[in-house]
Amino acid sequence: MKTRITEMFGVETPIVMGGMTGVGYGELVAAVANAGALGFITAHMFPSGEALLAEIEKTKALTSKPFGINLTLLPSINPIPYDDYREAIIASGIKIVETAGRAPVDHLPRFKEAGVKVIHKCTSVRHSVSAVRHGVDVISIDGFECAGHPGEDDIGLVVLLPATVDAVDVPVIASGGMADGRSLVAALALGAEGVNMGTRFCATVEAQIHPAVKQQIVDFTERDTVLVGRSLKNTARVARNAISEQVAEIQRDPTKSFADVKELMAGVRGRNNVLRDGDLDGGIWTTGQSQALIHDVPTCAEVVRNIMAQADGILAKRFVAIAN
Repeated sequence: MKTRITEMFGVETPIVMGGMTGVGYGELVAAVANAGALGFITAHMFPSGEALLAEIEKTKALTSKPFGINLTLLPSINPIPYDDYREAIIASGIKIVETAGRAPVDHLPRFKEAGVKVIHKCTSVRHSVSAVRHGVDVISIDGFECAGHPGEDDIGLVVLLPATVDAVDVPVIASGGMADGRSLVAALALGAEGVNMGTRFCATVEAQIHPAVKQQIVDFTERDTVLVGRSLKNTARVARNAISEQVAEIQRDPTKSFADVKELMAGVRGRNNVLRDGDLDGGIWTTGQSQALIHDVPTCAEVVRNIMAQADGILAKRFVAIAN
């Protein structure tokens, strides 16, 4: 299956695994790449440009296929070495970067100079148009179903995706609610050139997270997520557990501030207590509504193969039906 995404990045399938905090390490990214999809190492999990460069080199030893780096550009109490990350990416020869958060205007000139293509994740049509105006090469549009930050407009992908495709002249990747071959065919029909799957790749053999978390994704339904941070205009879709429900309840009180939930929402709790140790109520952790479509914990190769087989089957059946 060829699309503008497969042609632009030299990958075999129009399937992307975007950057994920606590998950996007080199071993998983290499497995995704070897399966014929496009994976991203998450830069801000590493303390320095040098550490990121070491992870890139480790990943290159595991795969000869293309992969990229995610830069999530957000305000932080502790300074994040974004410039060092950028220069490490360029020095490594990596030619694909996924950015999220604010538009990467201060990084685009160096990336363009080095021949690096930039995919920018957005949650609205207006932000997509702005990002393209600034010079990004691809838009990854996040619908309200997505894990992590879906924005504040609450627009589902079935509307947001074609609206974005109509508004920009660059390839668009569909993100949020994508988990199988049906998702891929639907996204292509709505104008996407590929799909981004995060939660689906968390529930794989190669993901370096606790088996209890993978099984919880399998057991969860579409109703087992919670929106937190709404009162702060920083909405995040996370797994339903004791902590996320407590945070949501506190934030229903308009007199409460971030200080009242800061400790509960600490990222280190989710990464260490949940993803590493398997304590499912140990902190906040992200998952998308697509978990309702996930029923097993296969290898990355099996995930990609099954998605493409299902998509091919659907397309073949539709063409036969049309011909008849």
